[in-house]
Amino acid sequence: MTEQAGQAEREGSLKRRLAELVAIDSTSARSNARVVDVLEPELRRLGFSCGRHPYQDAAGVEKVNLVAVRPGRDTAAAGLPALALVGHTDCVPFDPAWGGALRLEERDGKLYGRGACDTKAFIACALEASARVTAHAAPLVCVFTADEEVGCLGAKQLVDAGIGRARYAIVGEPTSLTPVHANKGYCLLEVVVEGKEGHSAYPDSGAPAIFRAARLLERLERFARTELRAEVDPRFQPPYTTVNVGLISGGKAKNIIPGECRFTMEWRPTPGQRAERVPERLEALVQELAREEPGFRASVNVQRMDRGVETKVGSEVVQFLVEATGKAPITVAFGTEAPQMTQLGAEAVVFGPGNIQVAHQTGEFVPVAELCRAEEILERAIARFCGEVRG
Repeated sequence: MTEQAGQAEREGSLKRRLAELVAIDSTSARSNARVVDVLEPELRRLGFSCGRHPYQDAAGVEKVNLVAVRPGRDTAAAGLPALALVGHTDCVPFDPAWGGALRLEERDGKLYGRGACDTKAFIACALEASARVTAHAAPLVCVFTADEEVGCLGAKQLVDAGIGRARYAIVGEPTSLTPVHANKGYCLLEVVVEGKEGHSAYPDSGAPAIFRAARLLERLERFARTELRAEVDPRFQPPYTTVNVGLISGGKAKNIIPGECRFTMEWRPTPGQRAERVPERLEALVQELAREEPGFRASVNVQRMDRGVETKVGSEVVQFLVEATGKAPITVAFGTEAPQMTQLGAEAVVFGPGNIQVAHQTGEFVPVAELCRAEEILERAIARFCGEVRG
């Protein structure tokens, strides 16, 4: 077979794998079991021992984490896998008007479909790379998770169970084949501000919760724009912890003094900052307002606290990807499953084909050239960290 024919065969195999995965609707609200049903027999065929780790989400829907380990040929290297390839099987919802969301379509060197780059492309690459390096000295593990898009819930299940450990981890996300050695965290909370209902014609008969919430929000914004922006980490863009209040609601009718106001806020802490910094300051602002206004009450309910993560640029896995891609390592502001792999003891780096800017939208795609290049790099990674056995 000529080199050109070999490349065409590789490309065709990758496209077929990706098409099979894209055809499955694995929106986070649904079970991802059908994706696992496709991956598991293929991994078993490639010599992996597969463990399904099911759980039920908050809506009672079954979710499955798949952890597959292939032993190495060197018995002295048995035990902790040398490398983990990590990808999430769930996707964000798609517009029903996008008729091709579940049908991989190629146009102008790009493959379109929901999950085509985030992150079914990486999973297809991991499978293909594992199929091409079948003999290695140290164990290899593939970790395919559920519910990343709604809070890395599957990965957190694995952390709690201590499953999926490895010395190094390549976490699949669309990074345009650029190694990412650090990412901000993602945290979420809800604040409930209390008031007292009354007839709007008599303002002093009640206590308007919306006005109270506005006073709290004004101080929160001042804190975000002054104190947080002063704590700079120049490696990130923006170079500080960001705060956003994305949801707010309150009141029952236009002529009723509102008795309650709720708002939901997120913050994305830099790796060097304590994730608790923001809720602690928010609690202090509530107490400050309570001293100024007797009767002011508000509760702060933290819902998610995912810290930022950083792997040293000098880490072997980061440097491998730098050499393989010719690209300097970067940081990103979005969350990944790297913190969970780090909790499991790995030096983790985020990497994959596709651009995050085209994920989560109608017309999501991955360039064919990046898909093929990513597979080649993962193949080299397995040989490098697990030790390819020749002959």
